[in-house]
Amino acid sequence: MAAGLFIKGMTYGWNSARGAYRQPYALDSLRKLKETGSEWIALAFYTFQSTIHSTEIPFDYGYTVTDRDIEYAVKQAQALGLKVCLKPVVNSADGIWRAHIGFPEEEGAKRYWDAWFRSYGNFLRHYAELAEELGCDMFCVGCEMIGTERKTEYWHALIDDIRSVYGGPITYNANHGKEEGVDWFDRVDLIGTSAYYPVASRPGASEEAMIANWLPVKEKLSRLHARFGKPIAFVEIGCRSALGCAAMPWDFTHTKLPASEEEQANFYSSVLKTFWDEPWFAGFFWWDWSVKLYPLEAAGANTGFDIYGKKAERVVREWYAKPK
Repeated sequence: MAAGLFIKGMTYGWNSARGAYRQPYALDSLRKLKETGSEWIALAFYTFQSTIHSTEIPFDYGYTVTDRDIEYAVKQAQALGLKVCLKPVVNSADGIWRAHIGFPEEEGAKRYWDAWFRSYGNFLRHYAELAEELGCDMFCVGCEMIGTERKTEYWHALIDDIRSVYGGPITYNANHGKEEGVDWFDRVDLIGTSAYYPVASRPGASEEAMIANWLPVKEKLSRLHARFGKPIAFVEIGCRSALGCAAMPWDFTHTKLPASEEEQANFYSSVLKTFWDEPWFAGFFWWDWSVKLYPLEAAGANTGFDIYGKKAERVVREWYAKPK
């Protein structure tokens, strides 16, 4: 891991259908992302396993972006001067959050864990080889897979295998509040987390109130850094521009909440002010920047995670313009 690495980044590519990365609107979106001052993207995409208890992870390109899509997106980002963290993710087609992927600890469970990690390892190795071939600057070996994290020996073997085909830095994306449960963070180069911490106690909370609630999070993560000696980055972090979402930054289901650019901007500013100067802190991949953006004139009514044309974009531009 390069000393002094600091990621000024955005997540890009999520929830995209096959072929979407190669559309003209995607390149336009990527250029607009670059204009925020971002220097990195996390190119995030997913496939499905059938249920949280399945042991096979298929490659079904009916809904998963193809290698050709990924190659195009990576090369377009590189042409714009952006660094790329490749982030393949496994979701569960039964609609249950991937954090619950796993198997009951009963007699015979080992064979299921063996089978799942074999399949997941094949899935990851495929994309790690692609990341190496394309010159990606970082590789993410998992995202919010809480139910698997206690399987330390499996993760050790998996990461060793990925390092045999990918020579760049590796991260793992834990979930907020669960970071201390990952005993194998010594095996990655960068500790990552989805930092969707609920830092507001009421809708419309002030930036100052949010900062006060970030301080104990900062202390906790500082101890995590001291434990493992690794830099920490927010591999996911964000908040929708909707009233009340700073109290549930992960939320994407309450679609009827009124728009609030102010609350989103306060969330962004509070995070940046709290963590920017910490020597152990390695930056942000904000969630997220869509492959197909809404028209600029629709920004004020949009209540999604995107910041394009919103007050939070101005916050990011101001901070990302600062030297690190």
